[in-house]
Amino acid sequence: MKLLVKLGGTLLDAADSRDRLAAQIATARASGAEIVVVHGGGRQMTRYLAERGIESRFVNGLRVTTPETLDAVLKVFAGSVNHELVASLNRAGAMAVGLSGIDSFLVEAERMDPALGAVGRVTGCNPALLHLLASNGYLPVVACVAGDRQGQVYNVNADQMAVACAAAFGAQQLVFLTDVPGVLDGAKQVRPVLSAEQSRRLIADGTVAGGMQAKLNAAMAAMEGGIPEVRIAPGAAEGVLDRILAGEEIGTRMAASEVHAS
Repeated sequence: MKLLVKLGGTLLDAADSRDRLAAQIATARASGAEIVVVHGGGRQMTRYLAERGIESRFVNGLRVTTPETLDAVLKVFAGSVNHELVASLNRAGAMAVGLSGIDSFLVEAERMDPALGAVGRVTGCNPALLHLLASNGYLPVVACVAGDRQGQVYNVNADQMAVACAAAFGAQQLVFLTDVPGVLDGAKQVRPVLSAEQSRRLIADGTVAGGMQAKLNAAMAAMEGGIPEVRIAPGAAEGVLDRILAGEEIGTRMAASEVHAS
């Protein structure tokens, strides 16, 4: 089985949370799954910038990325966050390898909007490096930084990075581990199963907005890209990845068979 796990930066901020998730990922890898991990690090980035007197500005949920912010993106996303996670995974017994989209043109991007600075829109993923590592027992860990053929570096949305890598890698399942219990409906109850049409309704009526709206849009794009199943689940839940892989309905599941269901 091929699996892509996307970890939100909030889950990686504390060592105990990071180690707990790393142990589950290492166990799944040891059981024979070929796994790619993609991670964010927004909380760590905001803190890093604030410590240096740099204000974080956002437009439609995207961090405006000035040259000094881009320097921080490389230091935080592709530096400390990535390497701390790799170290946790290796301590758990995985043979983890830290990467970013810049490596071997793994994830290519283009400038999204000049007003956002060096924020990139993913244009493609070249999965040869992922296949090479995963098929030989290694665990690729990809930071949400991409580049282009001219050597430009871009800060990209980690959910979009995860979708691009999952589709190119041929993942059978994409798991978003987040700091929320799943997709909530108007009554603030977790929806265990969602179709694409139901997702669109939740977005249209304002029930889902912000970061969860972005995740739902990413989930729908993933299934359109050929990924059979997407899960949005609480990363803090006990044994969450083990339970998902065992077939337990935890969080919110979206499956290709339900894409056109109402």
